Amino acid sequence: MRNETRILFDQYQARQAELNGISVDHVSKNFNLAPSVEQTLEDKTQLSSEMLKKINIAGVPEQTGQKIGLAIGGPVSSTNTSTTDRRQPRSVHTLDDDTYFCQQINTDTYISYAQLDMWAKFKDFQQRISNRIIDRRALDRIMIGFNGVSRAAKSDLANNPLLQDVGKGWLQKYREFSPQRVMKDITVTSRDDENKVIAKGAYGNLDSLVFDAKTSLLDEWYKQSTDLVAICSGQIVVNRNFPLINAVSSTNPNSEAIAGQLIASENKIGNLPTFIAPFFPEGTLFITSWTNLSIYWQEGSHRRMVREEPELNRIATYESSNDDFVVEDYGFGCLIEGITAAQP
Repeated sequence: MRNETRILFDQYQARQAELNGISVDHVSKNFNLAPSVEQTLEDKTQLSSEMLKKINIAGVPEQTGQKIGLAIGGPVSSTNTSTTDRRQPRSVHTLDDDTYFCQQINTDTYISYAQLDMWAKFKDFQQRISNRIIDRRALDRIMIGFNGVSRAAKSDLANNPLLQDVGKGWLQKYREFSPQRVMKDITVTSRDDENKVIAKGAYGNLDSLVFDAKTSLLDEWYKQSTDLVAICSGQIVVNRNFPLINAVSSTNPNSEAIAGQLIASENKIGNLPTFIAPFFPEGTLFITSWTNLSIYWQEGSHRRMVREEPELNRIATYESSNDDFVVEDYGFGCLIEGITAAQP
């Protein structure tokens, strides 16, 4: 590390100590983030991702407890003209019989001396260090939310590159706690480049599949919700639109670009707005509302240690917080997985 970089890094350490109300010496030891810093970090993590902006990220005081119920529940209107039977109020928020359990997730990172030396010329040196960690943390949360199936005592990134063993995500919660709302191994009619049928599947197209899932698996009061979206990978959209794009271009080559642009801009499946999510499993559709998905983090659980490791030519930040991925109301969504094109 160059001398000018050392001065900047020492200032970064001093600022960390000042924000968290500790001495500079304690920054290199395990410490709890101050409540204001903890909340600011969560806010910045959420704002760093377009997807995380759409869901709920909420602090909870206890490590485990009943779900907060951030989504609006079922109907509450009723009539009662009886003079003996009392009126029964209903909850205005969801109260599934399901608890949350925030467990420790580590986000340990390092930055090499060489990288710090490169950043030393920028005025936002301190912010660059923080932003790199925040951006990666946001992406990891999305990855766990869609791919997490278990929580191992010691995770194995080599065998679980999408963080499948770091925690249970939203899709896994549906598989475990609401399997009646999960459709599996679905075939869809396959077509050639000219949009001619090659082999018939259980569903003629993704639109009919989404429509059937929505009308048969969701609670009645959610079926017509304008908040519903279809979350999927980019590959499903490509597979769905590619024959149509080719068909249009073959009849009117000049309209090829326009047709592709319109499909991409409208981007609906089963008349639901479609969101192509990063790291989303292939062959899968997730129908729900963004307000139905939450990440709970336990207040006061965020710990950090910034330590210089000269033997490895780097600065390491050891960080952890207790998190859980929560579905507020299982009746407000459904999962379709194992979608494949029918084979002749």
